[in-house]
Order: sequence, then structure tokens, then C-alpha cells
Amino acid sequence: MESEHGWKFTQCFGDKADLEDVTEADIISTVEFDHTGDYLATGDKGGRVVLFERSDNKQGCEYKFYTEFQSHEPEFDYLKSLEIEEKINRIKWLRPNNNSLYMLTTNDKTIKLWKVCEKTLKQVAENNLLDGDRAPPADIANLRLPKVMSCENIVAAIPRKIYANAHTYHINSISVNSDGETYLSADDLRINLWNLGINNQSFNIVDIKPANMEDLTEVITAAEFHPASCNYFMYSSSKGTVKLCDMREAALCDQHAKQFEEAEDPASKNFFSEIISSVSDVRFSADGRYILSRDYLTLRLWDINMEREPVRTINVHDYLKPKLCDLYENDCIFDKFECNISGDGKQAMTGSYNNYFSIYNLADDGADIMLQADKNAFRAKRVPGPNGSKSKVGIPRNGRGGLRREDVDPENIDYNRKILHSSWHPRENTLAVAATNNLFIFTD
Repeated sequence: MESEHGWKFTQCFGDKADLEDVTEADIISTVEFDHTGDYLATGDKGGRVVLFERSDNKQGCEYKFYTEFQSHEPEFDYLKSLEIEEKINRIKWLRPNNNSLYMLTTNDKTIKLWKVCEKTLKQVAENNLLDGDRAPPADIANLRLPKVMSCENIVAAIPRKIYANAHTYHINSISVNSDGETYLSADDLRINLWNLGINNQSFNIVDIKPANMEDLTEVITAAEFHPASCNYFMYSSSKGTVKLCDMREAALCDQHAKQFEEAEDPASKNFFSEIISSVSDVRFSADGRYILSRDYLTLRLWDINMEREPVRTINVHDYLKPKLCDLYENDCIFDKFECNISGDGKQAMTGSYNNYFSIYNLADDGADIMLQADKNAFRAKRVPGPNGSKSKVGIPRNGRGGLRREDVDPENIDYNRKILHSSWHPRENTLAVAATNNLFIFTD
């Protein structure tokens, strides 16, 4: 059903059960469109990857199930006596080749390169084996050769390479370079550069581990390659900074080329300042001109040519400021919300609690939209009025069809329902939003 602002809920994949019935393994942990937008991938905490393919026989941007495979299994590090979860942290698509799809998937320790392709199964329809009713052929001219026929087409996922044993700490990001030959992987303290064709060696390009771990003051939270210039990449930290690095300057990029950081107001500093300033996600715009960063309370849009201050600061969670103490006690303050920027660079989105997410028009401060990943979010409910008549009652709207942010009551928010993971279609205004174990598609 279409709302007044143009965005509409179009599809939902997954079992729409109550949160109490959802198993941990089914919770979606990453979402990613490919470069064309024709394919969409999700990874979950059970180590599974599910692919969706754009449906050609339907109007609009709709998807259908394509295939599913087990990417990672639970492991155990016997040297450190640590369990390694199978949870998929990130999925990144590579450019397709020879009618096959390629993608990188990673859990905390191991990155895998997968090839996904369609195969035709064949079986022997006729053979020349003797049976009770047939005599051996008198001469070679009567010899029957086996006949093979196609029986069905299947989609196969084949592991092509495994990139392991390069990270001491948990991998939080992978990003494929624009050269199509290399990619980076980042953990809490180091960033490594890989060649896709070499799985037993990587090059360390950032290392912020101090000589004495007691002197540790920050960790790396996310990293991404520039979409066009293969020598640039950026990474964010728990100190609220985004650093742009140039691999042409030095082999080890500990000295950044640029740093984007908004100075904190000393008057507003409190116990939670350091926690909520940690950047949870960073994204380049498609043209590489802008950087979008997300911390717990805000979105910031940076011009890559202006380090002094962000182009725009968006308050996402203003209504949660009085609740920081409660959020600290229930660990929600450590939630890592992702952010996305549209292909044309004009809009940005990020998630919140109660399955709310917001779409911001980066050119117009007053054109922001708040939606909910819920099938009933666009359906006005009819309830009996005082005289018995039916009247429309729904979630308060902002006049443009979205929810009104000022009507969000922090006391009545379900903090277990949260939009952490999402992806924006590279060419269209279509969003894939993960809500617990469900995948929602919204289209403008």
C-alpha cells in the first residue's frame, strides 16, 4: 500500500513470528545488494547465506528466492580456548563473470570466496548393460551406447577460496577495491589488504595496536575502499573519527591523509560521551565525494574536501538522550547501527528501535521520512467510534505519510526490535531492511 510520500512496502521474506519464537540462528546479520541491484544477499547468525533474484514477471522492484547455502560453521580455537561463531558479519559482491555470481562472506575470523552458478544435472537414460531379456549384440554395429539426458537445473554454491588465519581479533568489515583484484579486511586493531587470487598471504596496511595493550584507547569499527580511486580507503574508530588513507604515501597507512572529526562540546560531555561517539558505520557516496558516518545518536555527512566540519549533522535519536542510563544498563547503547546512502547521493537512511528507520533528504532538512518495517505500518486500522461508526486510526503521521518523530514515546519503544542492517539499491530508490529474522523491501 502506497503512502503519501511515495515510499511503499512491497515485500517481506521470512517467518513473521513473535520475537519469543525466533531462534538466534535465524536473525539476519547482514544485507547487501549486488552492483546491478538484480541480486540481493542476506547472511544470518546461523552462518547461512540466502540469495534473492529480481523477478522479471512482476511490475516494480520485486524479488524472489534464488538459493541458500551454508557459508560458515561454528569452530573452536584450541590455542586460545575460544569458540568462533558461524555468524555472517559481512557480505560483499564481486563483479560477475561467465554467467556466475561471486561474493565474499566473513565471520569473525575466516573470509570465503563463493561462486554461485546454475548447473544442469544429467542422468543416464539408456545404457548397454545386459539384462535378462536381451542377448549380447552379435556385432559391434548392434552395440547400444549409453544416452545421457538433462533432468533438472540447480543453483550451486561452490567455495573457491578460503582466506584464514590473518586476524587476531574479530573481523568487522570487508570491502572490495575498484580495481577488482584486491580487497581489505578490518578487525579491531588492524586492516589487511588481500589479492583475491592469493589466499595464504595478506599485507598489513593499518596497525593501531599499541606496544602495551594497557595503553589502548581506540579500536577500528568499520573500513571501506573508495568507489573509484583504488588507492584511497577510509576507516572509522571508537573515538568518533573517520580517517582517509592513501596507499601511495606509505606501505603502512598509520598516518592518515585526512581526518574527519567533529569537536565535542565540553559543556555536554558526560559519562556516556565516549560510548555514543563511537562510529558504528561509514559509507562513501557512489561518486566518492561524500562520506556518511553513523554513531549512536547522529548521522554525519562529510565532504571529502572539507575536514573542518560536516556538511550536515542529523540527530537520529534525540528522544533517547534522557534514556542513556537505561540503555547502558540493558546494553542497547552498544548497538551498532548501519547507514546507507542512495545511488544518486541525494538521500540517506539509517535504522532505529521499534523497527523504525528514517530516510533523510540530504538537500532539504524538512523532507525527512520515518517508516516502520512492519506489514501493518501503511494500513490504517478501523476502530469503532463513539457513536459506533468506523473511523480510521493509525500511527501518527507527519503529513507526508511517514511517522512523526516527535510522537515517538521512548517509554513505549520495544528495544528488542531494531533495524541494524540494511542496503540501498545501487540504481533505484529501493531499500532492503532486516528486522530480526525478516527481510522487508521498500520502494519509492
